[in-house]
Formats: sequence, C-alpha cells, structure tokens
Amino acid sequence: MILGKVLGTVVTTISHRDFKNRRLLVVQPLCLPGEAPADDFIALDNTQAGIGDTVLVNREGNGNRQALNNPDGCVISLIVGIVDSVYLEN
Repeated sequence: MILGKVLGTVVTTISHRDFKNRRLLVVQPLCLPGEAPADDFIALDNTQAGIGDTVLVNREGNGNRQALNNPDGCVISLIVGIVDSVYLEN
C-alpha cells in the first residue's frame, strides 16, 4: 500500500467491464523530503475520492480482487481509503 495525492480524473469512452460505474483517477505517490518522487499512475476509485485528496492505494492484484469481490478482476491499483491526516515524527 502507498500514500498518494489525487491529481485528476481520466475520462474514457469505452471501459473494461471491471471498471464500469467506477472512476479512474490519476495519483501521485507521496514521498519524504529529499526522496525522488515516483511516477504518477492511474488507480480505480473505490472510495469517492476527489482531486486534492490524500489516498491509500493498494497496488496488488489479489487484494484488489478481494476488495472488489471480483475473483477474475484485472485491477492493479485500487484506492481503498481517504486519509484525513499524516503525522511524521523525526
């Protein structure tokens, strides 16, 4: 699981059947100061997250299939939670 910030939405005219009635969001992984930022990615939204929200993303297929209750689902990145706050201690 990773923390990320929602940057935007993806609009499609045709979607895979596993994506029906769910939004695709562009997520930027969060990193600590001094670390190189990772590349943005697209995640399927399971939480009604919006642009600017900090989210918890599961990036493992089997866990996503279980969360979606779809044993044959082809979802690699799934937003599973909206994070209210993050506290880092040195």
